[in-house]
Amino acid sequence: MTALIRWPRWRADMPISITLSVYLAKQFLISTLMVLSIFVSLAFIFDLVELMRQVSGVNNIGIGVLMSMTMLKLPTLIIQMAPYTVLGGAMWTFLRLTRSNELIVARASGVSAWQFLTPVLLVTFLIGVIMILVMNPIAASMLQRYQQLDATYLSGRPNLLAVSESGIWLREAAPTGQTVIHAVRLGEEGRELHEVTVFRYAGNDKFSQRIDAARAILADGEWLMSDAWITGRGQAPEFHPQLSVKTSLTTSQIQDSFAPPETMSVLDLPQFIDVLEQAGFTATRHRLHFQSILAMPLLFSAMVLVAAGFSLRITRQGGLGLMVSGGFSMAFALFFLSNIAVTMGTSGNLPVALAAWAPASISALLGLAILFNSEDG
Repeated sequence: MTALIRWPRWRADMPISITLSVYLAKQFLISTLMVLSIFVSLAFIFDLVELMRQVSGVNNIGIGVLMSMTMLKLPTLIIQMAPYTVLGGAMWTFLRLTRSNELIVARASGVSAWQFLTPVLLVTFLIGVIMILVMNPIAASMLQRYQQLDATYLSGRPNLLAVSESGIWLREAAPTGQTVIHAVRLGEEGRELHEVTVFRYAGNDKFSQRIDAARAILADGEWLMSDAWITGRGQAPEFHPQLSVKTSLTTSQIQDSFAPPETMSVLDLPQFIDVLEQAGFTATRHRLHFQSILAMPLLFSAMVLVAAGFSLRITRQGGLGLMVSGGFSMAFALFFLSNIAVTMGTSGNLPVALAAWAPASISALLGLAILFNSEDG
């Protein structure tokens, strides 16, 4: 006599099986990659068209250069689109599982929302860590190359300033030659240089003159130097208590010449921030970017919670429109909130950590509130 086998029903306190966990994680990865492919394709086309519009009328730029620049910028765009990609991938996953009745069967078997969300959240957190340690350094390196090509073919404005542990380096090009300025430290956001050395060249590389000064202050069209020594080729040094050196640099040009934080790896940012602050500049923008990168795993997890909060209502209320409208509303709210937080953090109206972590924290709390209301309310 054949014995009847009765399979045990899931209970809320039973752990979810490994097979089901792997299946849910796989479905989420597939959906996220599909959404990412759509976003990447659209971003590539739009960015390429925008570059073609900018170079219209320029004869020396071919389509190969434009496509190379677009590809170099693509990893940065992927990082920027990542939260919305995770949100769309999670909502697509839950919608597919609901329409195929797999999610309904799992919930009817006693699997709670917190149990089947666990493997998805773990995968999401892992994606965030990969974004920080792998994707960010690659994107920063490629964006730096993109800006070099942009300065060569489009803007024509290479960086004037470099910051290193030895101090600040400024370069000023002129029709008659170029000037390289080194200062150990700065004051007043670039208006005042301390322990200054100026190298003046005739043409591109023919040394003409060296100036050593204790201090230099940037005025309208000139550097006002004090306690300066001038050394020319084959000449004895000359001392000048006060010396005026013409320049075309402005304070805004100096401040805008910093490498954008997006062109720096998250692994290099802490050291660069220390050097920047020791040189006398504010590093608020770089600190904000660094903290925003660190908040990625939390932000991605928050997107999954929000997607689950809207998607699970379909099983109970049958509203596909609710999920779609909720997803679009959440994406718009996240974009709006992130912009406000960045603006307030950069201006100093919010602490840097709060401005960077607020969008992720608020999104996570919103997703948890929706889930608590639908599951335990």
